[in-house]
Amino acid sequence: MIFTEATLKGAFLLALERQQDERGFFARAWCEREAAAHGLNPRVAQCNISFNLHAGTIRGFHYQAPPHEEARLVRCTTGAVHDVIVDLRPDSPTFLRHSEVVLRAADRTAVYVPESFAHGFQTLEDDTEVFYQMSAAYVPESARGIRWNDPALDIRWPLPIACISERDRSFPDFRPPSGRPLR
Repeated sequence: MIFTEATLKGAFLLALERQQDERGFFARAWCEREAAAHGLNPRVAQCNISFNLHAGTIRGFHYQAPPHEEARLVRCTTGAVHDVIVDLRPDSPTFLRHSEVVLRAADRTAVYVPESFAHGFQTLEDDTEVFYQMSAAYVPESARGIRWNDPALDIRWPLPIACISERDRSFPDFRPPSGRPLR
């Protein structure tokens, strides 16, 4: 596996290190030992699949509140997504900054999203599937979100919005732990 640190400390882009021959290739997609050596949480407690019918679909921004924070390894297995992560660590020098990457099934890359980050994406193609490996199980009472167009984040999505859930559309503006609005 090839680890490339993102612009936000602790987040990584993971590429496959292919062993190729006449049959095709073989590659390790996750390794507990290598992940831990790079400071990543190697635990896999749950795996999820998100299938999206239409290009322009937005999911997120989602995260779990303490004490149920989760790290995620996100990979697009069919189609392509514009993937965005947001640093929600109040003591981080990159607090509320975001990092964007296009994940394409054909590239087979993944993004590692650390605990205390929010995650969201917009599909770039119809019939797009995203596979998540989570370090912690989903706890509904700890589920939180930030609205896809929160002015504090200033995210510019590449396509017009084709589909978004009522839940994701109605998340409030983000408030830091102090409780004060950012604007």
